[in-house]
Amino acid sequence: MEFETVPTVPTADELLDRSLRRAAAKKKLKTNVDRANEEFVRAASSAIHDKLKSVVSAFPSFERLPPFYREMADILVSLDRLKKSLGAVTWAADRVRAIGSGYARSMRRAADTDNLRRQAVARIASVVHQVDKDLVFLNEARNILRKLPHVSEDEFTVVVAGYPNVGKSSFIRLVSTAEPEIATYPFTTKGVIVGHRDLGRGERIQFIDTPGVLDRPADERNPIERQAVSAIVNAADVVLFMLDASEHCGYLLDDQIALLDEIRGLVDVPVVAVINKADIRRIEGYPAVSTLTGEGVEEVLGLLLRYRESTRHTSLQEPPRSKTPE
Repeated sequence: MEFETVPTVPTADELLDRSLRRAAAKKKLKTNVDRANEEFVRAASSAIHDKLKSVVSAFPSFERLPPFYREMADILVSLDRLKKSLGAVTWAADRVRAIGSGYARSMRRAADTDNLRRQAVARIASVVHQVDKDLVFLNEARNILRKLPHVSEDEFTVVVAGYPNVGKSSFIRLVSTAEPEIATYPFTTKGVIVGHRDLGRGERIQFIDTPGVLDRPADERNPIERQAVSAIVNAADVVLFMLDASEHCGYLLDDQIALLDEIRGLVDVPVVAVINKADIRRIEGYPAVSTLTGEGVEEVLGLLLRYRESTRHTSLQEPPRSKTPE
């Protein structure tokens, strides 16, 4: 996954302490005081510059991220804020290098290199402290984004959607390896959860459990709901939309159907609507399941697998792309 390899981002004080300690160790290797001071400044500025640059390069290029991850990053931490902080850290790295190089050169002809060393350290520390809030933010963003589940673009993906507490997580648990939290109150699922079902011969399908979404304007949806919509729009090969006709979920069936219609308008992939809690109430014309008793689960799974086979067949029938004539 894109963010798993991003290392911990140090604070300004941690970075300065570590770099200055290493510079002091190198300084001790020089017998000439003036050369020792010069070496200290060069080593300190170089270490800080390199670490700040490595912080920036550790984050993936957001323009090259798959749409799902790019949108999730924007929802969870704000891409604009990320870019701003990464830009600030890049500026600090370049500024530290310029300060260090300038002071090191001036020491070659200075009478008091001790004073210049102290000035250099003070200016470098000032620059690093200017981006301390950015470093803290980047570390917080890293801690959030590295918890995103791995969503493969190469596997057939079923996104399970619907209102809160209609049984999405229960269905996912029955058909896949995912272990979502299940409770009788709404909004149990706080983020996207991914599970898989092995089909044999090294093949599997991917199930994504999404948080519940309410039928309301997009700009009124909270970050949890926006994560669900992002998964539906960006990751689904087919959407399994679960309805609770019994309304035990706490929401009117008419409102659930209105959301179903909205989802159908958002995607260009099949949307399969099923009635859950069929042990309480079912509706003619809809496939019925009960995640409590297990009724109908295998039938719905079979329907989803037929969509997968249809997709594979279409893909195999597509003619190869012709090369652009020279």
